[in-house]
Amino acid sequence: MIFPNEPKPAENPSWEQRLLKNQPRPKVNAKPEYQEFKFTLHRKLLDKINMEALASIDNHRVRAEVRQALISLIDNEPTLLSSMERQQICDEVLDEVFGLGPLEPLLQDPTVSDILVNGHKQVYVERKGLLELTSVTFRDDGHLLRIIDKIVSQVGRRVDESTPMVDARLTDGSRVNAIIPPLAVDGPLVSIRRFSADKLMPDDLVQRKAMSTGMMDLLEACVKAKLNIIIAGGTGAGKTTLLNALSYFINPKERIVTIEDAAELQLKQPHVARLETRPPNLEGQGAVRQRELLVNSLRMRPDRIVVGEVRGAEALDMLQAMNTGHDGSLTTIHANTPRDAVSRLEVMVSLANASMQLISIRQQIASAVHILVQAARLSDGSRRVVNITEVTGMEGEIVTLQDIFVFEKRGLTPEGRVVGRFAATGIRPKFHEKLLAAGIRLPPALFDEVLEV
Repeated sequence: MIFPNEPKPAENPSWEQRLLKNQPRPKVNAKPEYQEFKFTLHRKLLDKINMEALASIDNHRVRAEVRQALISLIDNEPTLLSSMERQQICDEVLDEVFGLGPLEPLLQDPTVSDILVNGHKQVYVERKGLLELTSVTFRDDGHLLRIIDKIVSQVGRRVDESTPMVDARLTDGSRVNAIIPPLAVDGPLVSIRRFSADKLMPDDLVQRKAMSTGMMDLLEACVKAKLNIIIAGGTGAGKTTLLNALSYFINPKERIVTIEDAAELQLKQPHVARLETRPPNLEGQGAVRQRELLVNSLRMRPDRIVVGEVRGAEALDMLQAMNTGHDGSLTTIHANTPRDAVSRLEVMVSLANASMQLISIRQQIASAVHILVQAARLSDGSRRVVNITEVTGMEGEIVTLQDIFVFEKRGLTPEGRVVGRFAATGIRPKFHEKLLAAGIRLPPALFDEVLEV
């Protein structure tokens, strides 16, 4: 055994039990001796194999050959290992060579939705909307920095003292944000927002009670009728997931242009042109922002424009695109309520044109945006659509809104699960005529639907 004096780990409780007892997951093989042994093997392996020659070989065959070379190295080590420990250390060293080291098991776990690295000694994950501490650690900050550099270099970005913050993505589309010293005081910080390989379909969201059937039917009609929709919500509220689901209703014959800071949308239509921003180079030149891409996209003959998230001056160009024949555009925005979403749009448009009068900005919003969909993550970790709100126009100098569907929170069960209901307000939306013009007829009962959850 590699650590004969180490006590046997007790049977692990479920993560729910650990959370209830406020106990972190037990640390396994976190001792410096184990980490040092693993890195010694890693160095010897890299000295022994020719990575350039292996690059031209099939991936499965490469892993098999490297594993065989690693086993022969372990056989020559004086340290005695059990078969289970040999398997574990082989997997971990292979993760260092071909993957993202200690993060690789978490990335392979389908129950993990977020990975949060707080320095080399502490890694949290989110499961079912709740955070839990893991046993994963890195050898030191240098080890973590190498993993960060491996991630960002794959998408042509870099992170160093001159650019200590970076957004990137993994090959599966997961979103990565990293920030390193001197901005990160206690060591490098990494946040990975994971996306399922099989994106959630509209029926999946209804089945998971993220919204009612009537709400989804209404949003389907709005997408097909080419109404402009903004999805609002806080961090981790499921805005991108909902945007992906709604894109399922877009006609496959339409040309879609997507614009994102880090490409993460997973549209399934055959005619999609994907654009991604570019950070500045070493000299601070060459940056391409979302606003420039949005302006350029208008020359690309789009039927619809999908912006991953509006967060700055590009809001003005987005509203103008919605107002100039690019109906059916979709985007997301950070906001806690539909009214806050309108206020944020006002602020972002004023960033683009400080001399523009507030009344003119509000008129642009009222004429461009038809629907505000508010998503929220509730206290039990569940994600739900809490408002579907129509922008009805202007009343004086105020943009007027009216709720069509709301989620009414009624309380909590003894287990902490949120209890409530999705309820239609009974109001027939003003855009109903646009639905009829598009040949879409919704049953009158839809606007009286109530669903307990």
